[in-house]
Amino acid sequence: MTGNERNAGDCYECDVIVAGSGAAGMSAAITARSRGLDVLIVEKEPRFGGTTARSGGWLWIPGTSLARAYGIEETPDQARTYLRHEAGNNYDAARVDAFLSAGPEAIDFFTTRTALRFDMPLVFPDYHAEAPGGAQGGRSMVTRPFDGRELGDHIKTLGMPLPELTVFGMMLGSGKEIIHFMRATKSLTSAIYVAKRLSRHLMDVLRYGRGMTLTNGNALAGRLRKSALDLNIPMWLSSPVRELTIDNGTVTGAIVARDGRNVRVRARCGVVLACGGFPHDVARRKKMFPHAPTGAEHYSPGPTGNTGDGLRLAEAAGGRIEDHLPNAAAWVPVSLTKRKDGSSGVMPHFIDRAKPGVIAVMRDGRRFANEGNSYHDFVQAMMKATRPGEEIAAFLICDHKTLRTYGLGCVPPFPMPLGHHLRTGYLMRGDTLETLAAQAGIDAKGLVATVAQFNATAAEGHDAAFGKGSKAYNRYQGDALHGPNPCVAPVAQGPFYAIKMVVGDLGTYAGIVTDANARALDAEGRVIPGLYAAGNDMASIMGGNYPGAGITLGPALTFGYIAGRHLAESAAARNAA
Repeated sequence: MTGNERNAGDCYECDVIVAGSGAAGMSAAITARSRGLDVLIVEKEPRFGGTTARSGGWLWIPGTSLARAYGIEETPDQARTYLRHEAGNNYDAARVDAFLSAGPEAIDFFTTRTALRFDMPLVFPDYHAEAPGGAQGGRSMVTRPFDGRELGDHIKTLGMPLPELTVFGMMLGSGKEIIHFMRATKSLTSAIYVAKRLSRHLMDVLRYGRGMTLTNGNALAGRLRKSALDLNIPMWLSSPVRELTIDNGTVTGAIVARDGRNVRVRARCGVVLACGGFPHDVARRKKMFPHAPTGAEHYSPGPTGNTGDGLRLAEAAGGRIEDHLPNAAAWVPVSLTKRKDGSSGVMPHFIDRAKPGVIAVMRDGRRFANEGNSYHDFVQAMMKATRPGEEIAAFLICDHKTLRTYGLGCVPPFPMPLGHHLRTGYLMRGDTLETLAAQAGIDAKGLVATVAQFNATAAEGHDAAFGKGSKAYNRYQGDALHGPNPCVAPVAQGPFYAIKMVVGDLGTYAGIVTDANARALDAEGRVIPGLYAAGNDMASIMGGNYPGAGITLGPALTFGYIAGRHLAESAAARNAA
């Protein structure tokens, strides 16, 4: 027994401790509790939901009953082929098989026995749908909106969505809702929809202090919390795990800081680490992110409390961290904005890059990638196009018509004003391409030549240089009402605009090495008894690639389910012995 344990003071006993209250942690807790185990969730932050609450709420899980209900049938071999192609030399057959087997089972469990509900678009293509095993739809699902009032007073401690992804603080649901807001000035139907949505949100804010129509990741976190409440699972907020307790090589619990005291929590069955990875661990970023030589050259929209606690706890218990993936995180281009209250914001660029009339250039004014490709692929292209020693940065370029039609980054479309973003320098404007280039620090000759080359065939919907709009995912994120190519239009009429983008992430890939049952492994590949990992704390099964929408949350929910199931099955086996 260590000195910290002797001085811990209060004690608490349960079957399972789950560290973290995102999708992975709550999935593990709900699964274990539904199978009869006594579970405690401890959360470092004063709000629950972690990265999940800020996310898009999409899950990538092939072969579910939701897909079959739409007539989308596929065998596990098709998805296995795709993941093998995506992961390459980092393909983990055992864990991929576990994911493909348990994923559909987990969805059936959560949608029939908990408050979780999902909607699946008929067509939402994999990010590399043209690759072997890729699919045009049936794998990505989004969490159905949720009435926050069902959480009662617990709604006050739900993590807030990123302000940069809201309108007047209101979360927009993916797909049709975003389209309605973009078309509000062009369609009476959309205008009526937007007016009703804004009115409902305003009434909620006046009555409850926040919107109650939860969408995307906020809906997923809210639905999981409701499910945990229904099962009477306690959750301690502002309660970080300080260390794991170990007895003869077996993890037996943890020391948890709570209300100014150290509480020794004994876990009869095990501990699940689901602390959100390490996007804000500067030291580990310095070690694992080539673009961040000091650890500071990286900007994550994830919760600032995600500082690698789970990884350090696992390492102290003998666990091994996967550090050989070609990409240590799921990259996303982000822009840095100044909010009206003076605080700084990080805006992920998901869909604006694919819109017609938008191109991206480096400081030399030259394009370097298909702007409609996935954010992960786009950032890799940014990295490759940057000269050694230079800042990894790119600029989105568009003209006035495009900006007011679709918006760009944090800048909303017409009729919302632009002034704040122009005053802060987030949005740069020039009457000509030359004046815009001077303001942004872009080579003017290069930019003028690039736009001329792009415009030469853009009116016909053709991008000769990079084929923007040639892939299914490009077209899905473009404008279906714009032809002949939903992703291509000239950058034609000034004034012109630019926004600077740098490197961010949607979650870390490098994590704790586990087996197919989510059990942590040591340096020799042996199971560490009593220790599990899921979510971004677990080494990603995607091999450093990003195959489709929801490839962090899909495995997070699934391996949380696998961990909870294995803990319960192991307890039952011990009791029967």
